[in-house]
Amino acid sequence: MRQDRSSAVVPANATVLLVALAGLTLLLHLLTSEAYGYFRDELYYIACSNHLAAGYVDHPPLSIAVLALVRWALGDSLLAIRFVPAVAGALLVLLTGLIARELGGGRFAQGLAALAVLVAPVYLAMHSFFSMNAFEPLLWGGAAYVLVRLAKDGNPKLWLLFGVLVGVGLENKHSMLFFGFSTVVALLLTPQRRWFATGWPWLAGLVALIIFLPNLVWQATHQWPTLEFLRHAQAYKNYPVSPVEFIGQQILTLQPVTLPIWLAGIVYCLFSPSDRRFRFLGWIYVVALVVLLAEKGKPYYLAPAYPMMFAAGAVALEHITERAGWNRVRAAFIGVLVVAGLVTMPMGLPVLPVDTFIWYSQALGLGAVAKKAPSEKNQAGALPQYFGDRLGWNEVVGAVARAFNRLSPQDRGKAAIFVQNYGEAAAVDFFGSKYHLPKALSGHNNYWLWGPGEYSGEVVVVLGASREELQALFETVEQVETVHCGYCMPYENDRPVYICRHLKRPLREIWPQLKHYV
Repeated sequence: MRQDRSSAVVPANATVLLVALAGLTLLLHLLTSEAYGYFRDELYYIACSNHLAAGYVDHPPLSIAVLALVRWALGDSLLAIRFVPAVAGALLVLLTGLIARELGGGRFAQGLAALAVLVAPVYLAMHSFFSMNAFEPLLWGGAAYVLVRLAKDGNPKLWLLFGVLVGVGLENKHSMLFFGFSTVVALLLTPQRRWFATGWPWLAGLVALIIFLPNLVWQATHQWPTLEFLRHAQAYKNYPVSPVEFIGQQILTLQPVTLPIWLAGIVYCLFSPSDRRFRFLGWIYVVALVVLLAEKGKPYYLAPAYPMMFAAGAVALEHITERAGWNRVRAAFIGVLVVAGLVTMPMGLPVLPVDTFIWYSQALGLGAVAKKAPSEKNQAGALPQYFGDRLGWNEVVGAVARAFNRLSPQDRGKAAIFVQNYGEAAAVDFFGSKYHLPKALSGHNNYWLWGPGEYSGEVVVVLGASREELQALFETVEQVETVHCGYCMPYENDRPVYICRHLKRPLREIWPQLKHYV
């Protein structure tokens, strides 16, 4: 009776702990949700939510549909659109602890795994604004949780849930393919290969395909734009990260103090003789790592794989410290992890004013590290990209509006606004209403697909581009404004704004040449 009562109390206490850590995560995100401003991709996603479709050039449709629902229910405020990512971050903390529980972990293991996710700057950053990246770790983690339950319970109907999660994951972000491929290889490398003889995994694959099918049809009917986008991004946009830089970024973005946890998770899954049922988890991580290194993927692409490694590592460390009687070591490690998490929290959450953050990151030496290991080839600024892209949009739109208002009322009635990228276009669309600006045109990604509308090109306000490029297209080109946006990304600062008149060829005729998928 004593053993049964104890085993009932520990899960109950662990559940309270996990809910508390998840609640703390949610609170942190909500309290900081209105700092710095709208992120570039948030503005673009808002624009996409005004054009609901089964696909987009640079992402599948699920996150856009979610955002459209959020905007309908809660509005466009920063708090409103960042509420769902904040919830996803809290659920990821909770889920990681539950994976540790399914792996046999007690209260210490569950709490340690959840805490590791909470303090990791990469997850703090991912869940601090709306994007498809906010949901990907939760979907990978949910699918991994189902696999663990399959390995324990053997209930084949769980494969249907696995298929649903993978299909939804593909509708959220195409990199869910990395998880699916890694899972197939991992199962083939372990005794779980016998599952393929049952037919349930094949049914799960069919379920995933059916859910993903609308986006596949959209891709086919639009000449596979995402493949073109990925080729161009790899060739022209993404920074070629070396394997050493890739691993170094894993250590930094996951918080260096968590390194023993996820390393222990890899070792535990691959080599533990006590429970080989979960060996496939280690292989999923290894295969995903190898694929991303081979494909020169961005370092954060592997972030969704770490919650399951945190869970396994926390269980391994719980076993080691329990056998050695190292209760004080446990308490000390938790204390160090909490302190380290507080130190690096400003690198993931906008908890500091901009000037203070710049000083703080330089004092820690992390600002220089971020510049040495970028994920894109664009020039780095005083702030990391995920903060810099939240600043300057009002200044950008203000400069465009001043140029637009230089026009006569007659010209304003027929003038178009053309910008160079989806961030600028989406900012004009979102903030431009107070200046009575028309919707922006751009050749970048989905803005190119949305087309030039009915504009003739007789009068165009152009942000960016060079005078030489514009003079080849227009009869007259006059620079009338310059964007000054302080701590925004450098490539948005000091940008010229032109008034261009009399396009030499019809706009619809030159539109195909303006396509820019990257």
